[in-house]
Amino acid sequence: MLAMNHRITVGTWRLGMIDSVKIHKSVETLSDTAIVVLPGTYINAGIDIESFIHTGDEVTIKLGYDDDLKTEFKGYLKSIQTDDGSITLECEDSLYLWRVPLDDIQLSNISLKALLQKVSSQVSATSGKIYNVVCDYDFNYEKFTFYKASAIDVLKQVQEETKANIYFAEDVLHIHAPYSQIRNAVPVVYDFAVNVEKSDLKYVKATDKNISVEVTCLMPDGENKTVQYGSPHGTTKHKTIAASDVASARTAAMSEFNLWCYDGYEGSITGWLEPYVEPTYKVMIRDAEYPMKTGTYYVVSTEVEFGSAGGVRKVTLGRRV
Repeated sequence: MLAMNHRITVGTWRLGMIDSVKIHKSVETLSDTAIVVLPGTYINAGIDIESFIHTGDEVTIKLGYDDDLKTEFKGYLKSIQTDDGSITLECEDSLYLWRVPLDDIQLSNISLKALLQKVSSQVSATSGKIYNVVCDYDFNYEKFTFYKASAIDVLKQVQEETKANIYFAEDVLHIHAPYSQIRNAVPVVYDFAVNVEKSDLKYVKATDKNISVEVTCLMPDGENKTVQYGSPHGTTKHKTIAASDVASARTAAMSEFNLWCYDGYEGSITGWLEPYVEPTYKVMIRDAEYPMKTGTYYVVSTEVEFGSAGGVRKVTLGRRV
């Protein structure tokens, strides 16, 4: 038997009694979030929580079994809610500090990495936090205009236009092409007979998939061209690349289509706090009854729930890798 354990700090305070914790991480959203629910009273007296902790305080959440705790979340306290007889702490990762206005300016012929380095330098000047930018996404803007915009506004625009995975890992802003970054060399194994509590998976044949791939290409003359491949009425997957000509763009669209059209699982699995998994990890799904269905998949999101009922981790699968 393993004892569930936690260590949650907000500012200089460590939280003792908790009702529940919920943490959501995804490469498809700009921020990771955590919600911590505390009892609203202690020995029949209300708790004046705001005398001890405040919005903007740093938050660290470690969860696990016995003394083997993993850091599941690091960020900042975004809000404190005291309704319904409980105390709810809403937390957000480093995106919390990016709610700063930017100077109005127009930039020309700038790479995506240089653009975000410029934004991060303004955020650092305001927040006092130094942010590094790790960007291997090859994209250039002929013109980019800042007008009454915040740093978050810029990140949202970049994500919408490039379809890149944009996320924070503590004080590092990451920008990568979708599915290009895998952070664990050896896949984490989920075996239906060992460590899967429940699943919401569907095994789909490539021939049954209704998928379309849309590739937006930045051409040498600065013009954007869009090429589509696959079913015109299917679920559309987007990708942005730099291409020398339309033929190269069409080849890229066909390659991307083949990456999505495979025999494999779609959906999610739920296990416990161990093994530890994050978005950008790869996991192997193993089923002894159907060995032909064993495969390795990219993790796009995780959701951790921790409380009196136990601790579980829901892992949502992306494409097969």
